[in-house]
Amino acid sequence: MTAAMPINPKPFLNSLTGKAVLVKLKWGHEYKGYLVSVDGYMNLQLANTEEHIGGNCTGNLGEVLIRCNNVLYIRGAEDEDEEGEMKD
Repeated sequence: MTAAMPINPKPFLNSLTGKAVLVKLKWGHEYKGYLVSVDGYMNLQLANTEEHIGGNCTGNLGEVLIRCNNVLYIRGAEDEDEEGEMKD
């Protein structure tokens, strides 16, 4: 079993800028969209955003700003499921 190597979050987030991402919030909501920018506090700006609650899409939100302390994790959407949603 290999231990996960810690990643510096700022270069990681900067590398995701302009790409499709999945952001999961602490209370379970998920947002799929394109990462437009990240500020010094790691607040996120997403474009073409879809909100998912309990695995179901609840609507298109367009541009969304997410405060950093609400984020559980963020990942590239190219790791998405086989349905092909949000793939680059």
